Amino acid sequence: MTKKQKRKRLALIVERFKEIYPEATCALEYNGDPWKLLVMGRLSAQCTDARVNIVCRELFSRFPDARAMADGELEEIERIVKPCGLYRMKASSIKEASRMLVEDYSGELPRDMDELLKLPGVGRKIANLILGDVYGLPAVVCDTHCMRICGRFGMYNESLRDPNKIEKILLELLPYGEGSDFCHRIVNFGRDVCSSRSPKCAECPMRDLCEHHLKEARLKKG
Repeated sequence: MTKKQKRKRLALIVERFKEIYPEATCALEYNGDPWKLLVMGRLSAQCTDARVNIVCRELFSRFPDARAMADGELEEIERIVKPCGLYRMKASSIKEASRMLVEDYSGELPRDMDELLKLPGVGRKIANLILGDVYGLPAVVCDTHCMRICGRFGMYNESLRDPNKIEKILLELLPYGEGSDFCHRIVNFGRDVCSSRSPKCAECPMRDLCEHHLKEARLKKG
């Protein structure tokens, strides 16, 4: 497909997703608090969103804001976040990021990618989550669902697994301002239909727009 064809197909996919998933909501229950989204995004690395939501009920009860987290005892933070895995590293980074947020940014998350990346534990995935969800800026969260499924849709070679390259490609192809909601919807779609090991292609509502399915159909016809 040409870039023009990809843009047209992806625009159709975006609209189809809106019909299937009218509510584009983040799976992390941060209740509109940008700092909580930062913390939860960090804890979600190699951990399910469901577990992060459970762990953070106690975490935010004990440390309700960035100042409280910055002043908190590292050992207590580690104890609470331990079920999320990599707990020492995660506890240290959310405590230090909270300190920097209070001391260097007056408690307000920056709305600039380069500034967000200065915060400990923040990579492009978390930064894009914040830029899109908090500030409504063009952003693509390249998680495993997004990378796998957009490859199947034909936006790039399915073997591509470089999130930075994929982010750049999708930002050029997605309709302006649709990236954040699209990524939330594609997570739901990945869990419900287009899983990694056993995608439900026969009952997929996107199969007429899926390059992976269309190629397999052409091969079967010979």
